[in-house]
Amino acid sequence: MTDAWYEVQHFPHGITMIREPHQSEDVKSYLVEGEQDVAIIDTGSGAGDFPGLVASLSSKRPRVLQSHGHWDHKGHSYAFDEVLIHPSEAEGLRRDFPAARYVEAFSPGHADPAFLPAGFDPSGGLRGTEATGTIDHGDQIDLGNRVLEVIHTPGHSEGGVTFLDRTGRALFVADVVYLAGMYLFFPDSDTDAFRASLERLVAVLDAVDLVFPAHGDSPMTPQDVRDIQAAFAQVDAGEVAA
Repeated sequence: MTDAWYEVQHFPHGITMIREPHQSEDVKSYLVEGEQDVAIIDTGSGAGDFPGLVASLSSKRPRVLQSHGHWDHKGHSYAFDEVLIHPSEAEGLRRDFPAARYVEAFSPGHADPAFLPAGFDPSGGLRGTEATGTIDHGDQIDLGNRVLEVIHTPGHSEGGVTFLDRTGRALFVADVVYLAGMYLFFPDSDTDAFRASLERLVAVLDAVDLVFPAHGDSPMTPQDVRDIQAAFAQVDAGEVAA
């Protein structure tokens, strides 16, 4: 299928990036193919036919793995039979996103009206969904001869998680790190937790070649993550302004 709202890019080892470049968040979701299942790492903003696009890209059983519960990552999660998230993010996933804020997110200042999907109306807000299960640090998601390892990486949000794919030598970091201004000032953000999360990420970088974030340029390199850790250490120590 074709949908002008999305851009699709394929990478080696059965990894696919689904990008929404026409909205200011420029959010990215990912598919990871196993022999039996396909992991869907986040489901985007809720605009466009995300479920239809996924079905056109993979015939495997879809399993949604939510990196966290913020609106721009959970848009179409309600459309899938299995949705897993960290326990502390379940309420955020469940919560509807208010209509006024959703309309603003797709206003001309934040989205290109020429690319808005036909029939898309944000005035009803974004519906939340109930998780069918939870994931936590150390869990392993078996997709069929391919396992995604769950790494709890709070900081941006309390229950943010990263997925390590040793088979594809890839790390899916969502909003933990990316090459743009990072948000650590939400009510559940925590700079101490973020410092520890960076340490967890750096500890597995020898196992990966590509790092896939949810915002900014993608993919990143492992060295980008090391550089972000070093820069954060300088800010945290008061050596440079935040």
